[in-house]
Amino acid sequence: MASMRTFAQLPDALTWTAEAQEGLLSAHQCDLHGVGSSRRSRLVQAGRWRAVTRGVVDTIPTDPFRRTAEDVPVRPALPLVVRDSAAARARSRAARAAAHRPRSDTDRLFDHLRRRAAWIGLLAHGPGAIAVGTSALALHGVEGLAWPAIPEVALDRAGRRPHRPGVRLRQFDDGMTVVGFGDPRTAEARVATMGWALAQAVPEQPPARGLALLDSALQLGLVDARGLEVAHDQARGRRGVASRHVLWEVADARAQSPLESFGRWQCIEAGVPPDVLQLPVSGRDGSLLGLGDMAWRQTSGRTLVVEMDGRDWHESSTDGGRRDRDRDNAFAAVPGVDVLRFDVRHVRDGVVGRRVRTFLRR
Repeated sequence: MASMRTFAQLPDALTWTAEAQEGLLSAHQCDLHGVGSSRRSRLVQAGRWRAVTRGVVDTIPTDPFRRTAEDVPVRPALPLVVRDSAAARARSRAARAAAHRPRSDTDRLFDHLRRRAAWIGLLAHGPGAIAVGTSALALHGVEGLAWPAIPEVALDRAGRRPHRPGVRLRQFDDGMTVVGFGDPRTAEARVATMGWALAQAVPEQPPARGLALLDSALQLGLVDARGLEVAHDQARGRRGVASRHVLWEVADARAQSPLESFGRWQCIEAGVPPDVLQLPVSGRDGSLLGLGDMAWRQTSGRTLVVEMDGRDWHESSTDGGRRDRDRDNAFAAVPGVDVLRFDVRHVRDGVVGRRVRTFLRR
């Protein structure tokens, strides 16, 4: 009977580096720790690792499209944990705080997948690569990004460098500023600053998603109103931005989730933009019952409140769904308040704005 092949344990330092980089390693990192090309090939052939693109391997064997929260590394490098200067560390403080906020298993999984795409681009092109566009936003911790995501990096004279399959090389923007990214476990990495990343990404996104990115950057404190104006100026002249100027005007830090941003954009397109976001609703005794995601004050004196349900929250917590139903009932009991509730299915079907408009014209 043939003996089963055994594999020597990987160096701890290499394992820690992979965990920091969403499970990924570059060939150079492997070589530095004594894991040469022959050993990497054997690990891939045995199904222990996955080949990603030239010079990059994934130490998580599960196909990315089949992963669950159990496959997500426990201690990845946090969004924008910088190591180059005190000023850069101060800029990253909001991102680190956002990274430590409670996240559902679904959110953790998709955060991992989006950051993984960013790391693929950085590792494939080495120390000269800069994460830009959506890849930079993923590493900053911005929510609302699409997946699957295409890795995006910029290089000096990128057109003369060999392309890596599955990685988008972008032209280096004149004047673009960057910050350091990573922690002591990772390769040296650079990321476009928030303003430049938004300027690069938003003009290329569908309007609803572009609004979600701007809302998220504001809501998480990764950019302020002045920074958003600068990013808008940096976006001018780019392909697609002419039809996106309104997004910069209506972006709002009060939006609590990408789903709210998607629903709000449908209302704006339908000609019924909300009057208020996060409206405090009080009971008969004056006590605060909760905040309505979006609200419209009607000429009749009544107020329409729209609530947006995040699907993954209710799938993972029956208590969360019950609390929201109780709040709906409490809202509806307030004189002069009407409540409409939408979830991800309504957003996908594009009906939020039409139904709000129909209700308001009723």
